[in-house]
Amino acid sequence: MAERATHRDRLRALEFEAFVAGAGGRLLHTATLLTGEPSQPPGSYVRAEALLRAALARTYADWDRLHGGDPYDRARRELALRFAREARRHQRPRGGPLDRLTPIERLVLVLRMYEEVGEEQTAALLGLPADRVRAVCARAVAALRTGGAGRGSAGPAGAGRGGGTGQAPAPRGRVTP
Repeated sequence: MAERATHRDRLRALEFEAFVAGAGGRLLHTATLLTGEPSQPPGSYVRAEALLRAALARTYADWDRLHGGDPYDRARRELALRFAREARRHQRPRGGPLDRLTPIERLVLVLRMYEEVGEEQTAALLGLPADRVRAVCARAVAALRTGGAGRGSAGPAGAGRGGGTGQAPAPRGRVTP
C-alpha cells in the first residue's frame, strides 16, 4: 500500500514539474507585469517570483482535485487572487512596463489583454461587476496610451496583439473612439 502511494506521489510530482516547465515562463511574465517590476536584468523581479512561488504551491496542493481541469487556469487564478490580496505591497512603481498603473488597473489589464481572459470571467474572478472591469480596463489602456508606456517594452502590446504599434490594444468587445 505504501509503495502505491509513493508511486502516485512521484507521478503527481512529475506531472506538476511538466506543467511548470511548460507554463512557468508565461506565469512568471504575468507575475512580473502584475507586480510592476522590471523584467530585466534577470533576478530583479523578486516579488514576482515570490508571488508565483506561492501560487504554484497552492496549485500543487490542489493538483489532485483538478480532475481534468486546466492547471494553467487554476495557477493564473491563484496568481491573480494573491496579487489582489497583497495589492497594497505593489503600490510603488518599480520600473516595469505597467508601473504607472494602480494595482487594480494592472490586474485587470494583465488578465484582459495579456492573458486574454474574458470580461465576464475577469469580473467573476475579482468579484466586480462587468461594467467596472470594462471601465478599469479602458482607463488603464488610456493611461498607457497617453503616458507613452509600451513603446519598445514587453507590455501588453508586445504580447502578441497590437502588432508592435507602440500602443496597447483596445479592450475586446468595446470600441474606443
